[in-house]
Amino acid sequence: MNISGEGPTLGPTVAEIVESHVSGSGSPSRTARMVCDAIEARGDDGTWLSTVPRDQLMAAAAELEARPGARGLPLYGVPFGVKDSIDVAGVPTTLSCPGYAYVAETTAPVVQRLLDAGALYVGKTNLDQFATGLNGTRTPFTVPRSVYGGDMISGGSSSGSALAVALGEVPFAVATDTAGSGRVPAALNGVVGYKPSRGLISTVGLVPACKSLDCITMMAGCIDDVDRVMAVMAGVDDDDPWSRASGPGFDGDRITIGLPPVEELEFFGDEAMRDAHLAFRNKLQNNSFSVPTEVVEVSLAPFLAAGELLYSGPWVAERLVVFDEFLDEHPEEIVPVVRDILRSGLKYTAVDAFAALQRLAELRAEVGRIWRGMDVLVVPTIGRTFTVDEVLAQPIAANTMLGHYTHFGNLLDLLGISVPQGTTADGRPHAAMLLGDALSDDTVLHLAAELLDEPRAHASVVERPELNSVQAKPLQHNRKAVL
Repeated sequence: MNISGEGPTLGPTVAEIVESHVSGSGSPSRTARMVCDAIEARGDDGTWLSTVPRDQLMAAAAELEARPGARGLPLYGVPFGVKDSIDVAGVPTTLSCPGYAYVAETTAPVVQRLLDAGALYVGKTNLDQFATGLNGTRTPFTVPRSVYGGDMISGGSSSGSALAVALGEVPFAVATDTAGSGRVPAALNGVVGYKPSRGLISTVGLVPACKSLDCITMMAGCIDDVDRVMAVMAGVDDDDPWSRASGPGFDGDRITIGLPPVEELEFFGDEAMRDAHLAFRNKLQNNSFSVPTEVVEVSLAPFLAAGELLYSGPWVAERLVVFDEFLDEHPEEIVPVVRDILRSGLKYTAVDAFAALQRLAELRAEVGRIWRGMDVLVVPTIGRTFTVDEVLAQPIAANTMLGHYTHFGNLLDLLGISVPQGTTADGRPHAAMLLGDALSDDTVLHLAAELLDEPRAHASVVERPELNSVQAKPLQHNRKAVL
């Protein structure tokens, strides 16, 4: 593979943007103008499906600047993108399917929280159609590519959300994750992909893929950005039956890290990826973290067994709750591979569903016992990369390989963070995935921050009042100048 891309070129952090706006060295209007310039300069690269027209974004920035008290808002003038399966009032929600599109009448609570915190909505990002896929090629629009070049896939389904951050166009983007959609594209574009515990962010206003598994997630350039944005996005929503409060904050004590035996890891013939991950594991086991860590060996077998249930079991039929009528009436509007996946859900019976639920309960119990002996499970985010042509030649097999380490996450009620860890010997992205049991988000985020060499307070991800104050950090070497 001829790797010709530069990898991610991150823009300034959330804290840096807010500090510049508050201090007067920058302004929301200047930031909005530079975001428009950056998007227009690249043209249609498959990142955005719609953007706010320049004059309207500039007007929103000017209104924010004139609003009394706006400078005290935690996301004052920070631009962001939204995956095009999440509603924004007055904007088409397409799910990358023009025939399905509708204009949303109300804004999803997660987006409204961001707007209320002073953030600037920039536009809707591309996705695998109906959020069905992990590769980014299942769209009738421009197929996006990884920032690493080589005609490498962007990953999906939250392809555009990852690219918008990796290209430095916005510091964070709202995404979703049912089977790995918020982690795989993050890994393929060298950014942080955070899938929180299910229920911490309201899914009201999200067109469901599998409603019992869906999570709203985020892409960002660093853990500090994750913390600051999560402090705004997270919150109990009585209109969301899966909503729940956050768990305890990290107490600063020892973190026990679970590593699978090397022989249980699968890289699908990608030796360069294998070498990169094993080198990362060696570094992990000989760390100099600010908190004590202990490494234990943990079998992946029950996790992978749960993952196999997702697409070889009746959960694929859950997608038909929303899309059955459209599939029946407008099959020609659906990307062929997505259409075939949806139709595969028709074969399952109620007996199949109950049998799978019972098997999942057994696996959850087994995995629950494993969590008693560890805090964080560390695996590769993906075992190998693919070019666009490779995925188009084997769309189902490639997608299954991409989801090898992610499919089981929501079925087992886990949280997950994809953390960039440099590149393979031939220049392709390598990322580690940190998994934790439900509501242990803060502990897992703390380890992620350690891996990225980011100092982080020992406090809950959604209960950190200092995040409402401006604390700018030094620019990292791969970041653009402050807007």
